[in-house]
Amino acid sequence: MKILALAALISLAALPALAQNAAEVARAEAGVSCPHCNLFQANLYNKDLRGRSYAGARLRQADMSLSVFNHVNFVDADLRDVNGYGALFTGANLKGADLTNATLVGSYLQGANFKGAKLDGVNFSGAEMDKAAGLKQAQLSRACGDPSTTLPRGLHLPACR
Repeated sequence: MKILALAALISLAALPALAQNAAEVARAEAGVSCPHCNLFQANLYNKDLRGRSYAGARLRQADMSLSVFNHVNFVDADLRDVNGYGALFTGANLKGADLTNATLVGSYLQGANFKGAKLDGVNFSGAEMDKAAGLKQAQLSRACGDPSTTLPRGLHLPACR
């Protein structure tokens, strides 16, 4: 019983480390680069953040809809479950980023670098990405799109259900 109580106490003590860092979120929402920041569930809706760096940052479940992320560095970032509906990612560096279950419906991803990015469950419906770089069929086979999604020649996406 004491072991279970101790385990519960230890896990509760670890919870604040998983929550967002309010000061870092405020900086990012104000348009400041924030590499390696904890931006969990940050509200980056309708922001112009071109040219910033969020390399290695935790942006899981962030709302990035209708924002401009042109030439932003997202190398090795945690972008799981983000909502990037209609966002602009022209020339964004997503190398090694984890985009598992992200929603990128209607996003503009021309020139974005996806080398080594994890795309499991990503919804690319309506996305423009025929000039994206670093994409492999194995990555796209775990994502989905629709007939309006544009892809580099020779690549295809399963249909979203």
